[in-house]
Amino acid sequence: MSKTIHTWKTISLIEDDVVLPTGKKITHTTIVHPGAAVILPVTEDKRVILVNQYRPSLKSWLLELPAGTIENQESPLACAKRELEEETGFSAEIFTELGQMTPMVGFCNEIQYLFIAEQLSNTQRLSCDDDEVINVTTFSLDELETKIMSGEITDAKTIACLSKAKLCGYL
Repeated sequence: MSKTIHTWKTISLIEDDVVLPTGKKITHTTIVHPGAAVILPVTEDKRVILVNQYRPSLKSWLLELPAGTIENQESPLACAKRELEEETGFSAEIFTELGQMTPMVGFCNEIQYLFIAEQLSNTQRLSCDDDEVINVTTFSLDELETKIMSGEITDAKTIACLSKAKLCGYL
């Protein structure tokens, strides 16, 4: 049996009766999420574009890669293209898929699709959502790694995407 406890935008809090592989029956609460795209935009001079975004949940600013929720059956790539332009004012000629990550598997089914965006063009079209307060900035890979090590960058999707891009030889 499944019961919706609360819905906000495209995200729902669901309670399900689940039978575990051991045969034990439990009630599990899950945040049902449509998924998201995370974009690592790399400029011609190998700088990475980040957003410094105010996050009301934390009541503070977070340095992070541009990202956003998949809307109305759009593909992860279409979401990545839209979010890159909305949050940074850039579009890209080349998007390379880096795979996916599952950030909160204990209580959420969200899958984040990771992309590198290259051959960027400044479109100047920032159209953030009502709850988004964003400043766009760029950093070298060395600066980003220093900020991760010092704790100035704590965002999991940013750290994971940068790490995967570096491990795969893209950075």
